[in-house]
Amino acid sequence: MNQNKLFRLTRIRLALYYAIVMGLILSIFAFGFYRAVFHAHVVALDSEIESVAGTLHDSIELKLQSPGRLEPLAHQLFPNIDKCRTGATNCIQQQPDSKRHLLGIVTKSSYYIRFFDTSGKLIATAGYYPEGLPDVFNQKTWQFLKDSKGKDYHQITLSLHTQNYQDWGYMQVGRSLQEFNHYLDSVKLVSVLGLLIAMGMTAAASWWLSGLAMQPIYQSYRQIQQFTADVAHELRTPLAATGATVESALLMSQIDEEETRDILQTIQRQNQRLTTLVVDLLMLARLDKQAQKLQRENCCLNDIVSDLVEEFEAIANAADVKLTSSIQVHQPLNIIGNADQLYRLFSNLIVNAIQYTPRGGEVTVFLDCNDYHAVIKVQDTGIGIPKHELTRIFDRFYRVSSDRSRSTGGSGLGLAIAQAIIQSHHGSIDVQSNLGEGSTFTIKLPFNIPALKTVRSIYPFKMFYP
Repeated sequence: MNQNKLFRLTRIRLALYYAIVMGLILSIFAFGFYRAVFHAHVVALDSEIESVAGTLHDSIELKLQSPGRLEPLAHQLFPNIDKCRTGATNCIQQQPDSKRHLLGIVTKSSYYIRFFDTSGKLIATAGYYPEGLPDVFNQKTWQFLKDSKGKDYHQITLSLHTQNYQDWGYMQVGRSLQEFNHYLDSVKLVSVLGLLIAMGMTAAASWWLSGLAMQPIYQSYRQIQQFTADVAHELRTPLAATGATVESALLMSQIDEEETRDILQTIQRQNQRLTTLVVDLLMLARLDKQAQKLQRENCCLNDIVSDLVEEFEAIANAADVKLTSSIQVHQPLNIIGNADQLYRLFSNLIVNAIQYTPRGGEVTVFLDCNDYHAVIKVQDTGIGIPKHELTRIFDRFYRVSSDRSRSTGGSGLGLAIAQAIIQSHHGSIDVQSNLGEGSTFTIKLPFNIPALKTVRSIYPFKMFYP
């Protein structure tokens, strides 16, 4: 229960960290997108105002004759122009007709125009002039202004000259930012809503991805739990047998020599079982940690197979099983590897084949090669392995059925060790089996380059089976 709580909390942390990081990234992206849109529209707005103001400036400057005086032709350009009364602080204006245009360029509902003399006094206005706009003249080229209702405006100031190049005054062309601000508000709203939706989707995705990330860890933890339980069980059995034997011996008032010998033999067998288990576990640990640091040498597979067949022939005869070898190459077949581990690899497979083959059966060890690999097959006529169990037979302490049980005396680590040795030699193993008909374990070990050249030169036209 504590482990499940720990994994759940770890998953929550992973999901939270992922969501926070992705949220920051999305927020930065959303802010950058908004700033890019804002900048693009400000540039477009300035360009529009500058274009309108430039057109008006060039059109009206040609008709100005006296400084500070709007000529009658200006009224032709601005039919709704309003002059300010002398000494007044504000201009008296007519309500602009929304259907009329300033020089046919922009609607009056968006633009206004103001004229100042050289002293900064407001002379006249045209277009849509907002109420409460400050009349104090400011010579800055670009300005942001607010009217009495809090609406924003953006204006440009240009100097005007008469036809004889005298300073006439100034013209200010301004545009309402209401439409612009409304668009930016829409962009903000869409950005915020999009960010919230993206954050929700990110949170869901982070929970799912953290689950995927935790699966291998959880499976590894479960395997460690199972491995620990299996090791404890394997250790407990011989320890319990040894303890029971010693306890029974201590209860005897007298022990003769024969009983003493039997007790010592029982203890020796259980001790040997413990020793074998510990040795196997240490070998697996070394193979897991030092696969790339093994001492490697030139190994002759012909000699290894021949020696093992000869060594286990007595065991096979005792089990009434025929053990033979079939070496298809007649020249030394060498690979670069660890000889001790290769002996252990083939001996595990041969012993397994003998143990699970009924009396009268056969076990055959084949040695051959193809273009790139040495091929070793261990074939038996034993009890076979069910199809659905083939993917698990290399798991540590895994036993297929009651026939493949502890009655055979094994620790359940033989095939796991074999697979680890093959992986450390960059090889592969394949199993083909039919229940009740036997099994074939096929091992492929890569050649070293000199050995490959030798094999090709000796057998240039040989057809190798895979």
